[in-house]
Amino acid sequence: MPKRNPSSSQPQNRCGWKRPPTPSECAKPSGEIRSPTPPTHPVFGSHHSPPKSLLFAAGLRPTPAQATAVLKDGMQHVGKLICSNLGARMDSEPKSWRILADVLYDLGTGLEVLSPVCPHLFLEVAGLGNFAKGMAVVAARATRLPIYSSFAKEGNLSDLFAKGEAISTLFNVVGLGAGILLASTICSSMQGKLVVGPVLSILHVYSVAEEMRAAPVNTLNPQRTAMIVADFIKAGKISSPADLRYREDLLFTGRLIEDAGNVKVGRALRKVVKPSKLRELKQIFLEEKFLLSHGNEWVDMVLEHNATGEDALRGWLVAAYAAHIEKSSHGPSASALQEAYDKMNDVFSPFLSELQAKGWHTDRFLDGTGSRFAW
Repeated sequence: MPKRNPSSSQPQNRCGWKRPPTPSECAKPSGEIRSPTPPTHPVFGSHHSPPKSLLFAAGLRPTPAQATAVLKDGMQHVGKLICSNLGARMDSEPKSWRILADVLYDLGTGLEVLSPVCPHLFLEVAGLGNFAKGMAVVAARATRLPIYSSFAKEGNLSDLFAKGEAISTLFNVVGLGAGILLASTICSSMQGKLVVGPVLSILHVYSVAEEMRAAPVNTLNPQRTAMIVADFIKAGKISSPADLRYREDLLFTGRLIEDAGNVKVGRALRKVVKPSKLRELKQIFLEEKFLLSHGNEWVDMVLEHNATGEDALRGWLVAAYAAHIEKSSHGPSASALQEAYDKMNDVFSPFLSELQAKGWHTDRFLDGTGSRFAW
């Protein structure tokens, strides 16, 4: 009697693939039910599953492993949705957010590498890694446009995008080759990954930080406006975007600059000015779209909802001049604000013309998620 092939006892579909047995076929003589064996792809083996549509067509239904994969991948979409609410802050500080995006992506990748080490926490660790990578993807894409726009001199933004994508693709291919080489040598063990991974991540973040420091951005935000005003008050010169690029603080972006009047922008009007003093301040700045309120440690500036970069510059100059007048008179003066306002009006026209000639965009002021008011 010929020998029976053991594999022939497995039920097959019309394509010759193994299909999961029906509940009646899974039943043992003792009445126990065997868990069906997952289908094996005829080419790639058990490590690479066929598309989900084929699996469902073959009769496979959702399993706990599939639910875990869906939850893990879903965390990336949650990260994207949360990060999308921070777009205004990315417009204000694109270079800082670009660095943060790379830090988050490296952190997410590291958590994914570490997830097999703690299988009992696989979903939490891998899900957190995907969450960080989702935020990183949105932040990197959102900050690309304002950085590229600073290099566009003749409206050639599409050309810059195309060249940037080409360079990115080139280095992705080089990185892929280097990754394959490392995976087959040093990083073939978990110990090797734990040593090489942090080194490569530090090198990556350092390179991106230096790249961002070298990139000039020609839009006005609180930090760049304060540095422009400070240079003008101290030396009477107008700094260009290239002059300020290496002086920007990409870590503590909200720092106060004393020579620019210690101005803080974006606080809510109700926290800055008392109702009894609001009308008095508005009388001083009757035709202006800003209000200034002197505090103990800084000067609050609140902008109207339609204020531009020119309005922010006017307010900043008034605050800086008032601070210097009070410093020279050794104390706050009731007329210092009015005197500073008159001095600002005398110098603002040539100041603005030279500022625009240096390449600054003064038609808008990017203050992130700062509060504004309507009068």
